[in-house]
Amino acid sequence: MSANMPRPRPGDSEEAATLLFQISRDLPVGRHEYHKELLMARIEQAQRTRETSPSPARTRRLRPVRPAIALPALAAAVAAAVIAGTAMTGGDGNGDGGRQLATGPVLTTQIGTASPNGVSRLLDQVSLVAAKDDHPTVEAGQYVYIESKVADTFVKTVDDKSSLASHALHKRQVWYSPDGTKGWLIDPAVNDRSEGETLSLPDEQGNTPVASLNHPSYDYLTKLPTDPDTLLAKIYKETKGHGNSPEQEAFATIGDLLGESYPPADLAKALFKTAAKIPGVVAVNDAVDAVGRRGVAIARLDETSGQREEWIFDKHTHVFLGQRSVQVSKASGPEKLIKPGTVLFTSAVLQRAVVDDMKQVPARTN
Repeated sequence: MSANMPRPRPGDSEEAATLLFQISRDLPVGRHEYHKELLMARIEQAQRTRETSPSPARTRRLRPVRPAIALPALAAAVAAAVIAGTAMTGGDGNGDGGRQLATGPVLTTQIGTASPNGVSRLLDQVSLVAAKDDHPTVEAGQYVYIESKVADTFVKTVDDKSSLASHALHKRQVWYSPDGTKGWLIDPAVNDRSEGETLSLPDEQGNTPVASLNHPSYDYLTKLPTDPDTLLAKIYKETKGHGNSPEQEAFATIGDLLGESYPPADLAKALFKTAAKIPGVVAVNDAVDAVGRRGVAIARLDETSGQREEWIFDKHTHVFLGQRSVQVSKASGPEKLIKPGTVLFTSAVLQRAVVDDMKQVPARTN
């Protein structure tokens, strides 16, 4: 699937700034920098083409970034950025945005063997565990707290030279109210202020996004259908036109809900039952989360990007540990530097709880 880059219009630079801000808030955990660098690579590519082309208004066809970014928003942001120039790079032109998190060598792994055999049994086991997770209801005035360790690999472009880099493994903490209008984030890969930044709405552009599958609040999750067929139909409908395929986008959407949200037990069970109905889902015999815990995974390969999304579970208890995205086949375009075995994103969920105040950290239970 490709995205047509629309012809630039007056006012596009302002629209681009708004779109990029919304995209960055809605990206799955830890993937902000990776997708930002890919976006910037496309912006630079579009700028060079526009500068050398005899017809500046001609459209370009660009392969979409990972499915989590809606194609219309991406296309508009890229088009407007050709006009906006460095407005989207933090002003220094290198795409870093001033963040100070240490970067290191490319993250790599052994690619685990994938097979369609055993998928149904594994999903049945993890859904039973999820159904028994009797975590408390989140009341008005309380906050969902999620702590994880994350790391990622991304394409970094400086002075027209691209290379791979990674953000070191680091702690990420997020709090959000049940209605999704109040929140706080501490993640040095997103913001270099040690105290973090607000996620409370309205955002800096005055927008208050309506809760959705790609921007869920706890209250929104409590209202989702728990019948797998109904839930899958809703996911397909609401993500239509996003990503490289409807199936991959549905799988990624469920994965995002597992990673950094607080679904009620009946919905968590339904999410796994729903995943079993998506074509192309496989089981991976060996996968490792961000802190080195080994497990088995439920996964799906994006045939377009060559990236495999993996949800990792403990081999014995079948408790959800985390997730990762692994390049399993040769990439092309701006991502051609990414070799098979590269870990593009990895996470480990360490704590998920309900607290009474913003920035409150619950006591460890283990």
